[in-house]
Amino acid sequence: MADRVSTFLGGSPLSVLIRLLVISLLVGILLSWFDVRPYEIVDWGRDFVQWAWYSVFGSLNRVIDYVLLGAAVVVPVFIVSRLLKTGRG
Repeated sequence: MADRVSTFLGGSPLSVLIRLLVISLLVGILLSWFDVRPYEIVDWGRDFVQWAWYSVFGSLNRVIDYVLLGAAVVVPVFIVSRLLKTGRG
């Protein structure tokens, strides 16, 4: 079991914990230097998910409008062409 955990983590749990703490400290210093706060990252993530949601489902709404608009022309033309073809045959 311990070998599976070490394999999954990429080393012993203690060494992985120390590496994560050091990397977290360095990234925290860098983000602080850029004046980025944790809540800003969370807000950015939330805003991105919200933008993606509205983009995808807002586009679907427009697609339905386009299909209905096109169908208003295509379906009558199709019906007339089928009626004309049936009348010849």
